[in-house]
Amino acid sequence: MSASVAVYRNIYTEDRFKQAFGSEDGSTSNSSGGTGVRLREKLVLRCSCSRRACVHLLKEKVPVLSWLPTYRLKKWILGDTVAGLTVGILHIPQGMAFALLTSVAPIFGLYTSFFPVVLYMIFGTGRHVSTGTFAVVSLMTGSVVEQLVPVPLELNSSSSEAADFEAQRIGVASAVALLSGLIMLCMFGLQLGFLSTYLSEPIVKAFTSAAAFHVTVSQLQSMLGLRLPRHTGTFSLFKTLASVMENLPHTNMAELLMSLVCLAVLVPVKEINMRYRHRLRTPIPVEILTVIIATVVAYATSLNSAYDIEIVGHIPAGFPKPKMPAIHTFPDIAGDTIAITFVGYAVSVSLAMIYADKHGYSIHPNQELLAHGISNTVSSFFTCFPSSATLATTNILESAGGYTQLSGLFTTLVVLIVLLLIGPLFYFLPKAVLACINVTSLRQMFLQFKDLPELWRISRIDFLVWMVTWLSVVVLNVDLGLAIGVVFSMMTVICRTQRAGCSVLGQANNTEIYRPVEKHSKCYEVPGVKILTYNGPIYYGNRSFFREEMSRLLGLTPENIRSREKARKALEKRERETTVNTVERGIANTSFSSEHEIFKSETSESDIQAVLIDCSSVIFVDVAGARLFIKICTECQKIGVHVYLSNCNENVLKILTSSGLMNYMNPQHIFVTVHDAVVFIQQQKEKPPENTVWV
Repeated sequence: MSASVAVYRNIYTEDRFKQAFGSEDGSTSNSSGGTGVRLREKLVLRCSCSRRACVHLLKEKVPVLSWLPTYRLKKWILGDTVAGLTVGILHIPQGMAFALLTSVAPIFGLYTSFFPVVLYMIFGTGRHVSTGTFAVVSLMTGSVVEQLVPVPLELNSSSSEAADFEAQRIGVASAVALLSGLIMLCMFGLQLGFLSTYLSEPIVKAFTSAAAFHVTVSQLQSMLGLRLPRHTGTFSLFKTLASVMENLPHTNMAELLMSLVCLAVLVPVKEINMRYRHRLRTPIPVEILTVIIATVVAYATSLNSAYDIEIVGHIPAGFPKPKMPAIHTFPDIAGDTIAITFVGYAVSVSLAMIYADKHGYSIHPNQELLAHGISNTVSSFFTCFPSSATLATTNILESAGGYTQLSGLFTTLVVLIVLLLIGPLFYFLPKAVLACINVTSLRQMFLQFKDLPELWRISRIDFLVWMVTWLSVVVLNVDLGLAIGVVFSMMTVICRTQRAGCSVLGQANNTEIYRPVEKHSKCYEVPGVKILTYNGPIYYGNRSFFREEMSRLLGLTPENIRSREKARKALEKRERETTVNTVERGIANTSFSSEHEIFKSETSESDIQAVLIDCSSVIFVDVAGARLFIKICTECQKIGVHVYLSNCNENVLKILTSSGLMNYMNPQHIFVTVHDAVVFIQQQKEKPPENTVWV
């Protein structure tokens, strides 16, 4: 059964509506004095200091003080313990493996899996976020390290020269972490957490998927037992592939066989973990088992000496001594560090928001800046490279039943035991095994290709952004490709605002509903009124397009304006002559109406007596757009057409008023709704006794 709606009310212009329903202090709020008073009140309120305000600020900036006192021990402790221990076990092989991506010794990956986890637990807002080493960030950092500290042609691994070489490399990697942390802290101070929105979901997914190819190619030489220099810069992926193909005859067959065995174990077990993750209480820790078995086998058979297999070597036990990063490299690493910072922060916030939406809590992007900024800054003084949230461990943390950040405590306990006691036992661990762990950890990134058909179906533009970003990262380089993806994505947004559609609205019979006539065949234009709507902002970037669309729909070409203005002046002259003749002779001029009809027939466009612009979709107008409105008003006045506005938001109306539009337009021609304006225009022709709206 259909329902009908009847409405009876007065016609509302914007001024009349504000008088009837505006705030009582509306006049005061617009004055400079009222604004100054409110500004002083806000400053006093923000600058006031009290015990309650200090406690609130402390809990806001140090979230652990907020969630820890309300921790549900009986309900959450088991899940946090199991999830934390599981992730901690996974951190061991991945930390050492991603250290190889960063071109530093594996021990520094363990340090990076410890300190940032502790700090994020204190300052972070993501309950299911696991921080530490991340393949993409490690790869980008490794490129910086390789550029500034390349491998010497001849390096004796047992000499002090090798130790100095490692110190230089971790000094650069720690400098990147320090500068990245400082950038995040500066962004937090400026409240720039919103910048993460410029890295849209298609960009992040395409970037991580393309970076996975760089990681895989970079690990080929370790899996094949080749000792090749690492290529950096543009086209590095193809240079590395060419170098590997050229040196294939020099493959170490023992390392190749070991890599194949590891892949044959890791890939199926990871697939089992993924497919049966809802049935398994905790995933099978295949990485740490592979590391232990490979280390035992290499030690028992002396693979390093018998088959020249490259091993991890000495891993010192205990905590690192605080050490100043190589801050003198800041000028050289600044550009790359900015890219690393944005990638790490965007991935971290994206992961945090995904799981926050899933479990019903909120993430504060600016607080995340503070958390990751402190993590990277403090960790850099303990020989750590840049850290961020990680895809694999975050997924495992959530699926293993983690509830809060307290799971990070148990993760650090596992890493701490390895650092203090077990670390030196991994001396004989083959690097080829770590390379296999690196490659298999990228499974989720490669699977993102499955989203492309759905993305194509939903939005062709987002699909294009995905492809451009992916190709740029793969073909050129990680940081340059990311920059191209961001710029291209922003260009698509600009193009969409520049080419927003301009439509003619028609009325649905016996309703106050107006829809575009080209999409609704049963909506008809109001006789004598051209109702236009523009679905986007009107600013300097699209004013030409808006002008062309308005001219096309209204016929406001210079030739038409001149001819119709001339015809209108001729008609006014005949009207004046008719009035004079009528007064002099004392008789009515019965030919006036016919003369007026002749004018209408001579100017085919003259049946448009009013132009109504629906501004409901115009989110903002700048000075150039306001001046364009003035120009349209003057051109319409020349041909005797009145201009009306409706549905203007307060900011648009304020800019139009401030720009002087009211000097060229009647202020009473600005209405609250389209229907108010249409009824007013019709009543002006019919002159009814009262201004009312019937629907």
